[in-house]
Amino acid sequence: MPSDSKRGLPRIPVSTILTPLERSSVDAAAHGLCDALHRESLEEVLSDLRQQKAGLVLISVTRYGSQSSARVAAMVREFPRVPAVALLTETQNSTPHTTLALGQLGIRTLVDARMPAGWQTLRNLLASQGSIDLQRSALTQISLDLPGVSKDCWRFFELLFDTSSRISTVRQLARHLNILPSTLMSRFFRVKLPAPKRYLSLARLIRAARLFENPGLSVARVANHLDYSSPQSFGRHVCTMMKVSPVKFRSTYDGQGMLQHFRTELILPYVEVLCTFRPSAAYPGWIPKSHKPLRTENASL
Repeated sequence: MPSDSKRGLPRIPVSTILTPLERSSVDAAAHGLCDALHRESLEEVLSDLRQQKAGLVLISVTRYGSQSSARVAAMVREFPRVPAVALLTETQNSTPHTTLALGQLGIRTLVDARMPAGWQTLRNLLASQGSIDLQRSALTQISLDLPGVSKDCWRFFELLFDTSSRISTVRQLARHLNILPSTLMSRFFRVKLPAPKRYLSLARLIRAARLFENPGLSVARVANHLDYSSPQSFGRHVCTMMKVSPVKFRSTYDGQGMLQHFRTELILPYVEVLCTFRPSAAYPGWIPKSHKPLRTENASL
């Protein structure tokens, strides 16, 4: 399986409500793992979550007293797939009560950073959070389905699940693979694989299903986040690909369920072909005479 360094996995931002001293310590602990978005209120944190700017929330036990309990409960309820973590750095008279209150509101993870080892615990937590994001989960499963898959074909699957590239059309996909769209489609057709558009469309719906796991995200927000032209366009896409409405799709599939559908439809019936398939070249060394290679810097993840 290709190494993590070759995958170019995205850093997962963390939305925080911390004291000034805690902010500097968290920045140090998160260095190289994620970007900390330091906020002053839960309204700002909720905005980050609704706009898909953060994959984890970190709340100071010390700062919790200045926030609304109702908003904390709403955050946990509306975004159950986004981990919320309490950070304890000092002990006050109110600490036991505050810690208990956070647990009752649904925050199940507490990092005790009163000792130096706590910061390593936080760093380990941030590192493990990065390891379970959708891109890694999908690619890990596909790598198990396709043992010995060629680097060329693996690049294709990396691009399908690379959220940073925001690829939504076959033309964009072909550009990253440094070939013409017509050439890409022809190569899939010649080896009797489903069209690349179908792979791309179902990969987008895996991301949609994962986003829908958070009740706080509306159909309109999910459509906008995935670069559909409108909620209606997204609805038509869901109906065409899955034969159900967006509401039914949301209630039927979560991210993992949609990933299993992707595997059943597009991976498992074609394992033998995919393991040797080279979408960027018909065979080693072959380049279409009519095609000038694109600049390589535009093909990076």
